[in-house]
Amino acid sequence: MSLLSVVVPVKDERENVRALVERVREALDSAHCGPWELVFVDDGSKDGTFAELERLASADDRVKVVRLRRNFGQSAATQAGLDAARGDVIVTMDGDLQNDPADIPAMLAKLNEGYDAVLGQRQKRKDKLLLRKVPSLIANWLIRKVLGVPFKDFGCTLRAVRREVFDGMVLYGEMHRFITALIMQQGAAVTQIPVRHHPRTAGKSKYNLTRSVRVMLDLMTVKFQGSFQTRPMHLFGGFGLVCLLAGFVGVAASVVMKYTTGPGMTANPLFLLGAVAGLIGVQFVSLGLMGEVLTRVYYESQGKRPYVVRERRNLDRAAQPRIGPTAEAA
Repeated sequence: MSLLSVVVPVKDERENVRALVERVREALDSAHCGPWELVFVDDGSKDGTFAELERLASADDRVKVVRLRRNFGQSAATQAGLDAARGDVIVTMDGDLQNDPADIPAMLAKLNEGYDAVLGQRQKRKDKLLLRKVPSLIANWLIRKVLGVPFKDFGCTLRAVRREVFDGMVLYGEMHRFITALIMQQGAAVTQIPVRHHPRTAGKSKYNLTRSVRVMLDLMTVKFQGSFQTRPMHLFGGFGLVCLLAGFVGVAASVVMKYTTGPGMTANPLFLLGAVAGLIGVQFVSLGLMGEVLTRVYYESQGKRPYVVRERRNLDRAAQPRIGPTAEAA
């Protein structure tokens, strides 16, 4: 039977981790989910969380602990947990007891219907209206519109994902908010089911409104990576051509106006605007060319492929395309 890994990044959650271990144990053992491990990642806690995790790990060898040297952020802590996990299926969740481990068996059952990932959609959220719910509604709407992802709740960290899907991504910065989008960009079969949500009873929330601003910036990064990472010239070159066309029209109009009834070229604002637009256009086209060069360096120097394979038939291993001339050709 395959191993299930539950990955939980925590920071200053000493009062919650023991109860979380008990709830995970009760949920998975009572539902006969097979062998499992619970991987905690201590992201620079200062309240004694690691000492509590040590005691829990010594009492149950299914509890694993990774301690980071300092606070690296939730994305890095989640990545550390994914790297340490050994399961064929990985469940991620928060350590503040707002996610309910009792929802995991239902997510695993849904995963067995042929999905690559099952996401949680929080029902009757127990968060503050102005601080959490309203910014979340706005962010979820914006993500759906920009990325074209149909799901309603992108902030729920409770999700069950097959190992090979997580193997195809690397989290950095604050990309943990966009795991759903990153999963879908790989062509994974994804669905979302309702899950319970509980109020925080211990510890302090790490959320603040400044995260909403960072979400907007990260959203642009994810959109670029998903749509233009392998073809940056299509984005920057498109803007450049529009600016060059606007510049040409502006300069041409100022020339025509000079020889008709309009002011001279130096006194015509269209001439200045056209020159600036032309300069911006050249810069955008140049940026696109440099992006194309960097894209090729990124993929070819590291042997990376701009695709993800779902499965193969009659192939033990994919043939690796040759980069550069062979010894015979040289």
